[in-house]
Amino acid sequence: MSAFDGRVDYGVIAGWVSEGSRVLDLGCGDGSLLRHLERTRGATGYGVEIDIERVIACMKNGINVLQIDLEKGLYDFVDQSFDLVIISNALQTLHRTEKLLTEMLRVGREAVVSFPNFAFWKHRMAIMDGHMPVSDRLPYQWYDTPNVRFFTIVDFESLCDKLGIRIHERLVLDDDGQPVKDEPNFLGSFALYRLGGTGG
Repeated sequence: MSAFDGRVDYGVIAGWVSEGSRVLDLGCGDGSLLRHLERTRGATGYGVEIDIERVIACMKNGINVLQIDLEKGLYDFVDQSFDLVIISNALQTLHRTEKLLTEMLRVGREAVVSFPNFAFWKHRMAIMDGHMPVSDRLPYQWYDTPNVRFFTIVDFESLCDKLGIRIHERLVLDDDGQPVKDEPNFLGSFALYRLGGTGG
């Protein structure tokens, strides 16, 4: 069993959520993260999901969920209507990356983003061996992956700089879910960020 089967990233994200925060969880799946934040942090809010089966799963889990296509933006939400907007392990599945990051910090005071690091050394080795990488954090074959963007920690931080997004906190984890301090772009398989706007 992988260390990520227990979603250690949920614990990290919960540590960045203030008690009683109003949260918007994008690409929320079955609502597990929101339910975790409700139980551990007293958070309230909504999940956003496009897949109808996952929307139904959210409802069964007692999660307030909206069926919205994230590629079209977050126009249904007014400015600064949430304390935190989260996209956990889903940014790589979207085409309009810049637009979504900007929208997240329009509707929320802060944002949390997590994603697999494509530059992780095991992924590099797979490519050197002539194959697209398959791992706990990139579990799909090239022909059935939902991922449309393959980016690295360095790439993401460059984009934040371009968009004027401030990085308040970063945590990079290795294959076993342990923090990586040295050479994170090479040794880290998964990254989590707490972000703010230019004025945040």
